[in-house]
Amino acid sequence: MKRILITGAGGQIGSWLAPRLRDLYGAANVLVTDVRHLGPEVTEAGPFQVLDATDASAVAQAVMGHQADTVYHLAAILSATGENDPGLAWRVNMSSLEAVLEVAREQACAVFTPSSIGAFGPDTPKDPTPQDTIMRPATMYGITKVAGELLCDYYHTRYGVDTRGVRFPGLISYGAPPGGGTTDWAVDIFYKASSAGRYTCFLGPESQLDMMYMPDAIDALVGIMEADPERLVHRNAFNVTAMQLTPTSLAAEIQKHIPDFEIDYDVDPVRQSIADSWPDRIDDSAAREEWDWSPSFDAAAMTVDMLEHLTN
Repeated sequence: MKRILITGAGGQIGSWLAPRLRDLYGAANVLVTDVRHLGPEVTEAGPFQVLDATDASAVAQAVMGHQADTVYHLAAILSATGENDPGLAWRVNMSSLEAVLEVAREQACAVFTPSSIGAFGPDTPKDPTPQDTIMRPATMYGITKVAGELLCDYYHTRYGVDTRGVRFPGLISYGAPPGGGTTDWAVDIFYKASSAGRYTCFLGPESQLDMMYMPDAIDALVGIMEADPERLVHRNAFNVTAMQLTPTSLAAEIQKHIPDFEIDYDVDPVRQSIADSWPDRIDDSAAREEWDWSPSFDAAAMTVDMLEHLTN
């Protein structure tokens, strides 16, 4: 049975991942950590520890104390927040990853680290974006993701650390509020549709981005870590996607269920420029071929499920 440690478990992904892993591997085998204390639904369901993932000594003590053999490293500063404080984004994203990889090297742990479509840049082919292509991102968040992919590759080839990862598109969920990402409009629009019947979007109406519903993202996390390592060619940065959305197209899906819903626009130049530098559509054929990736939700099914949960 695996012994797992999660960093940054209070974020959008971690709030879904922790209960899934506890269901799969047993609550006692999954140590949930975050830089702040989390609610009782997390802390009372299994072991929990306040942990600053940038503190290498504390990370090592947590891994050894839990006898972890697998680390899901989710702690990070996201894209829009990172542009407000690039230095903080670099320090948090890179020092925390280095700390996790070092303890993984010493303790023979497997490591999952999420990358992002933010790793691509304005010079990358946009439709479709290949698995292997030019990567010159225009944000500090994207720079840390490219550097993180390379660092994970290095620890695998140099030290044999079992590092794995995916490049997530925008993630949509009802489990946690928006957390400072450029794709957060696709989460907030559901909250506003359910509560106010109106949403003001910070991106332009035809800004197309790859998206994924959170249950599929969690399936991808578990799937890549359970994959046969002999089949993995790319290992640390698989493109994965499920759907392509614009504010206009998602609003139209919502209006099928809330006919009076209205959307208007107040474009944020910073987040719009970030979105414009990202792919319109990515090619995830490598993930499908190497570890049988396949999403379950399209835009229509995701909209039904989101509205049902938020209404309830």
